[in-house]
Formats: sequence, structure tokens, C-alpha cells
Amino acid sequence: MRAFEYARPATREQAVKLLAAVDSTILAGGSDLLGLMKDSVETPRRLVSVQAIAGLHGIRHDPAAGLSIGALTTVDELAHDPAVQREYPVLARAADHVAGPQIRNVASIGGNLCQRPRCWYFRNGFGLLATRAGRSMVVEGDNRYHAILGNDGPAYFVHPSTLVPLLVALGATVTLFGPRGERRLPLADLYRIPRREGEREHTLAAGEMVTGVQVPPLAGRKTWSYEVRQRQTLDWSLATAAVALQMEGDRVAEARVVLGQVAPIPWTAAEAERELAGKRLDAAAAERAADAAVREAKPLSRNRYKIQLTRVAVKRALAAAGGMEA
Repeated sequence: MRAFEYARPATREQAVKLLAAVDSTILAGGSDLLGLMKDSVETPRRLVSVQAIAGLHGIRHDPAAGLSIGALTTVDELAHDPAVQREYPVLARAADHVAGPQIRNVASIGGNLCQRPRCWYFRNGFGLLATRAGRSMVVEGDNRYHAILGNDGPAYFVHPSTLVPLLVALGATVTLFGPRGERRLPLADLYRIPRREGEREHTLAAGEMVTGVQVPPLAGRKTWSYEVRQRQTLDWSLATAAVALQMEGDRVAEARVVLGQVAPIPWTAAEAERELAGKRLDAAAAERAADAAVREAKPLSRNRYKIQLTRVAVKRALAAAGGMEA
């Protein structure tokens, strides 16, 4: 690991000033960043620890406003918070399935939102777009875990978080603080597909940091998140489907279907949402929505299997949300 400076500011304003310097990076839990630094993928000159900043820890629940999660709240705290377990059981369950207990006890929610892709080309120092001599190493190489949606290029990595698709489906917003003060935006808008070298996979401005996440009340919506993994624990998801359904009787008034690990961003399956709208929620509707979710998929040479995994994830998420057998 290369030598670096270490700063521990006491306020958001101090942190932002420190982050404005060249090659400065936020340190929260460090479960992702420190590994990247050891592999020389990330080489910051300064780490800015935000652990001492007041107001970034903790979970608050208001029946009218919903859930407010501080960026430094750990994944384990989210999984075991009584209010989350009572009012947002789907979120508590999803958090409890993240990685293993050692990671959950140190990984922060803000860090989970901003974790870097697990693409092995990126992790071996070839950059987000992984090109060599103007050609994509992913397209011509081992792409079995790469994107099947949003992969027209030059980016083919997949968004790694299994919590973010669910939070997006639930209509979460994220609060950011930077040199121009505080701003809030839909969580889905935090992510983008980079188009050129040097672009990041998020829309954080220079010197900006995540300070919290807000989740509106469920208001009777039927929700679920389903992951497909090779192993049930200590493994990365191959496909995730998160659903949130506003019902009118036995019909779907409004549907949110968001996919993870299949695109460079949390992928809103708009065709699946349209397929569900106004329909009775039954096994046939779940099947049609699952087919619609992958209708535009463009598999690479070694990841066609992810189409079926994604279809299964959508179908089972809808079945679980609707109380049906998968």
C-alpha cells in the first residue's frame, strides 16, 4: 500500500474542504476502499475519515415521513434496527443477507451505495472501461459476470450493491453535502453509465459526500427482493430483482421493478413495470413480467445464462411479494 495522509475532520464543512484537494478520498468503514488501496487500484494521497462527524450515524423513523438512515450506519445496524424490522422487513432482510457478519459490522450504508464495481478487469488495474489498444478487454475476454443490460459499451461492468436496487424500488432519496451545500436527489439519479475514460459510475461532484438516505413509508405496498447466488452466504449476487407494488384490490396500480448485477447501474425494468400495471397479480402476470424484464438483454459471449437467472429473480420476487408460490 502506498503512503498517504490521514485526516479526521469533526464537521461536514471541514471534510468537504479536505476532499477538495487533489487525490483525497473518503474513508468510512473501509471494507471496500482498503482492499482497492492494497491492490493499487485506488492510490489516494489523503484519506478523510468521516467517522467523527456528528449526524451521520443512526436510524430515525417517522410514521409520516418514513425512514432516515445516516451514511455511517452499518449494514448490520440497518438489519437489526427494531423500527426497520417492524416497518420495512424487506429492507432488514436484504441487509441481513449482505456479505458476512464481519463485513456487515463495519460496512457503512454510504459506502455500500458508493462501492466500486467487482469487475475483475477494473480490480486488476485496467480501469472501469477495461480497454487495451482501443479494444474492450471484456467483450473479447472472460465476461461471464458482466452486464446483459445497458451494455452497448464502452462500459460492461455491473453495479455491485444488492441493497441499492431495493432502495430504488422503494423510492429512496439520497442526501449529499459538498462545496455548494446540501442537495437531495432520487437515489436512482446517483448512478450513471460512464462513456469515456475518467468518468466515474456515480454523479457525485468533486468534494461531495453522501450524508444519508431517506425511504418513504411503504404505505401498504407489496415488496420483496430476491437474489440469485452460486452460494447462499459469503458470495456475490449474480442477479437481483427488487419489486414494490401498489395494489388496488387484486390488481397492480403501480409497479417498480429494479434489477441488480445485470447492468452498470441499478436497472429499472420499465417493460416489466408496464406489463404489470393494471393486471391481476398472479403466476401468469409474474411470468410475463419476468419475460419483459429481459426482453432487451444483450448477452456477451459467456454470460447468456444471466438472462434466465434474471427472469427467475423477477418471477420469484413478484411471487413472494404477492404471497404466491414461486
